[in-house]
Amino acid sequence: MVDASADWQTGWLRGALELALAAVLAEGAGHGYALAQRLAEQGFGRVRGGALYPVLGRMERDGVVSATWEPGEGGPGRKVYALTEAGRDTLREQRAQWARFSVLMGGLLGTDLIEEEDE
Repeated sequence: MVDASADWQTGWLRGALELALAAVLAEGAGHGYALAQRLAEQGFGRVRGGALYPVLGRMERDGVVSATWEPGEGGPGRKVYALTEAGRDTLREQRAQWARFSVLMGGLLGTDLIEEEDE
C-alpha cells in the first residue's frame, strides 16, 4: 500500500499551484527556478519544471502574468514572470474563494477527526 502522507504536497499543490504561484509573484517578479525555490521554502517541497512551466505558460496566456526575457549572467537568458494588474485582481478573487473553500472543508472534516488522531 502507498503511504499517501509521505508526499502530500505533490497532490495538494498540483490543484493549487496557480494560486500559490500568484501569491509568490505578488511578492515580486521571478524566474521559474526562483519561484520553485520560494514554494520549497514555504514547505511545499520540490516543484518540478514539468508541473511549473505549463502552469506559468497558461497564466501568461490568460493574462495573469507577463513574461520577459532577461540576459543570463555568463549563461543563457531566462524568462522572468511578473503578476499583471489582472493577475492581482484574480489573486484577490481566488483568495476569497480559498477562504470560503477552507471554511466549507473545515466544516466537512470537522475537528473530531483531528482530535481522534491525536488520542
